Amino acid sequence: MMPTDALSAIDDVPDGTPGRPCWIELATPDPDASTAFYTELFGWRYRVGDDGYAMAYLDDVPVAGLYIPQGGQPSLWTLYLTVHDTGNTTERVLHLGGQVLTAPREVVGQGSLLVATDPSGGPIGFWNQDRGWNLGTGFPGAFTWAELNTWDGRAADTFFGALFDFEQTQIGDGVDVDYTMWSLDGDDVLGRLRMGPEFPPGHPPHWMVFFEVDPAVGTDATAATAAALGGAVSVAPFDSPYGRAAVLEDATGAFFTVLDRSKALTIVPEDVIGAEVDDPYAD
Repeated sequence: MMPTDALSAIDDVPDGTPGRPCWIELATPDPDASTAFYTELFGWRYRVGDDGYAMAYLDDVPVAGLYIPQGGQPSLWTLYLTVHDTGNTTERVLHLGGQVLTAPREVVGQGSLLVATDPSGGPIGFWNQDRGWNLGTGFPGAFTWAELNTWDGRAADTFFGALFDFEQTQIGDGVDVDYTMWSLDGDDVLGRLRMGPEFPPGHPPHWMVFFEVDPAVGTDATAATAAALGGAVSVAPFDSPYGRAAVLEDATGAFFTVLDRSKALTIVPEDVIGAEVDDPYAD
């Protein structure tokens, strides 16, 4: 449910602003399958470190990281938000009812990061970057939006509102569609959806990461390519006020959304409202 101006809003928020999306990374049990999939889908190229961590690039602009998870972690995307101090953030996360999954750790030359869950159970990363690099946004194949899907929208709003002083606006009716937009200085940067009966009972809270679609290719062709590459189409392409979107699954089972913002609807039919919250995990 990304607003049409959200991408410029993300770009307009100054680097280092707490709460700003600063990185995304994929936990994948099969890095060869994942790198091949995203190379064919988005044109990513990679630089792999001695530790096996792969940095994905488009025209030398960093767009994502990929790593092999430990302990049987499922294949999934993780969003990181900028913080000034991971130690202080850890204390605040715990004080506000969250849990720490990975204690703060230093990454040589890159700063300090931690991974936690909010009180509603959604995993989220926090990063204090020593050497800033700008996450590529605003062009095909790059990050364009993220939203938290959770069963307890109020708990998530309270937690993140206190942690980052987000301005939060309800854009659904709060009952059938409970969706809040989170803003910094008036610029929309993230969204939060309360999951409903369209999701399986007990489905874990999660962040959905969106990638920009090349209008010359289109969402439908992108979805078809993903399926041909060994992925799957979880929600078939649909029109929304924010563009033509589809929820996809990559070759190792990680879910993500693609969006062609050039196809944003200017007049929204009643049967389209709420379509973007269809269950991305339905068969």
